[in-house]
Amino acid sequence: MVAQSTIAALWTQLRPRQWAKNVLLFAALLFSFQLTNIEAILLSIYGFVTFCMIASSIYIINDYNDREADQHHPEKRHRPMASGALNPRLALSVCAILLVVALGSSFLLNKIYFAVLLIYFVMNLLYSFRLKHVVIIDIMIIAAGFVLRAIGGATIIEVPFTPWFLLCAMLLSLFLAIGKRRHELSLVLDNTSSNSQRKVLDDYSMALLDQMTSVVTAATIVSYAVFTFTSGHTIHLMWTIPFVIYGMFRYLYLIHVEKKGGAPEKVLFEDKHILFTVLLYALAVVVIFTIFE
Repeated sequence: MVAQSTIAALWTQLRPRQWAKNVLLFAALLFSFQLTNIEAILLSIYGFVTFCMIASSIYIINDYNDREADQHHPEKRHRPMASGALNPRLALSVCAILLVVALGSSFLLNKIYFAVLLIYFVMNLLYSFRLKHVVIIDIMIIAAGFVLRAIGGATIIEVPFTPWFLLCAMLLSLFLAIGKRRHELSLVLDNTSSNSQRKVLDDYSMALLDQMTSVVTAATIVSYAVFTFTSGHTIHLMWTIPFVIYGMFRYLYLIHVEKKGGAPEKVLFEDKHILFTVLLYALAVVVIFTIFE
């Protein structure tokens, strides 16, 4: 029973629900139309797994550093290390194994991908210990993490990526990051989450975040529209633009009306409209490439 509880606590510590963010690594596979290339598929899966390993190692380091403070937090005190369910030394040992396996194997397989993975790790460490408290920079770091995922997905299968593709990834990431901060700030202002307030929220206002959301939403839609015409693929990718518009508007609805958006990976699986839109979008891309490429 002790072993089972330890394994369960360790699994919780790895935060598998957060791994959904790493699905972005498959974007390069989809847009390079290599869905029938077994080697590319396996490499993309490898990229997804290693990014999950790096992300989980960062969660372990972050929770280890905050374990004493988390013990006095009404929600975070239930985290494995803070609650005492997981031995901190065991967690750090698992962290070391994850880092060695992910970084070591990527170094042997693809040096460029290794560099992307290492930059992602270092950047998130800086975010966890300092940059998450710096206004605007915190949002841009979150967005950069998604961009690195997109770059990692392209480098691991060695396909080129266009500047417009990266711009779309960056803007969409900013859109999600700003939505996350807005949700957190709204909870604080409603006095429903005052105990979990991030220090950086003191430097934000709803008006500022709403203005930033408006700018990024418009820029994302325009950038994606340009991408469909300049990607080097069929011009018929333009028919996927309505999916992007609806998906973003639906997410705005969830943020402003349903008061959601604090966890984008959670919204993806819990909101049927968003999930169905993403699936239809992916299907449309595959069908368009199959017919017109």
